[in-house]
Amino acid sequence: MIPWQELFLEKGDPEHIATLLEDRFGARRDGPLWSFAQARTLVFYCNGPWCGQSPTNIRSLLALGYPAHKLKWYRGGMQAWRALGLTTVAP
Repeated sequence: MIPWQELFLEKGDPEHIATLLEDRFGARRDGPLWSFAQARTLVFYCNGPWCGQSPTNIRSLLALGYPAHKLKWYRGGMQAWRALGLTTVAP
């Protein structure tokens, strides 16, 4: 799990974001550009349907060239997940 602020391009640390892209997401630098050929599929969720943090991160990753088909978003967030009685595990 990665807090949304760590991927927020407008205020995040570019070197930290680059490290996340490489070490956690499987992207590779290809000169000044990124290669997402081996990038992992990412799943985003928020605190609830009113939350805009996941969409913000998804837009940031799309702007970097991350493939849209490798970005998944659970729109209901944890609140809806729990309301449905689905399983959760605390870290």
